Amino acid sequence: MKLVKITLLSLCLGTSALAAAADLPPLREVKEIDRNMLWAGLAVEVADECPTIDVKKLKGLSFLWGLKNKASEMGYSDDEIRAYVESDREEARIRRLGEDYVRQAGFDPTTAEGLCAFGEAEIKRGSVIGSFLRSTK
Repeated sequence: MKLVKITLLSLCLGTSALAAAADLPPLREVKEIDRNMLWAGLAVEVADECPTIDVKKLKGLSFLWGLKNKASEMGYSDDEIRAYVESDREEARIRRLGEDYVRQAGFDPTTAEGLCAFGEAEIKRGSVIGSFLRSTK
């Protein structure tokens, strides 16, 4: 999850801020941003914990750039995006969502074995999460 934070933070630096509309919902409520942050975070977590799975860094970076650009196009400022990405509260919430997602898929999110099996299943399934991962088996 830290890699996702660092990457999105770096994307915010040096870009011009758009005037944010006062009526925009928090980014956590924007499903196309928040759900995709969950998928990216899960892919990074799997790659961090599983010795037989690597993350496709360039694909992930491109995906995160796309999310950042999408949020900017919606009217969110770099400061708002940065606040969402840096928030410990949001990280904990997304981590809980990720653990729940892995459990619902039938795997144990607290073990390397469970995350490896989950990652391999996502790769095989061709999911968004799996598209960020490469098996080294």
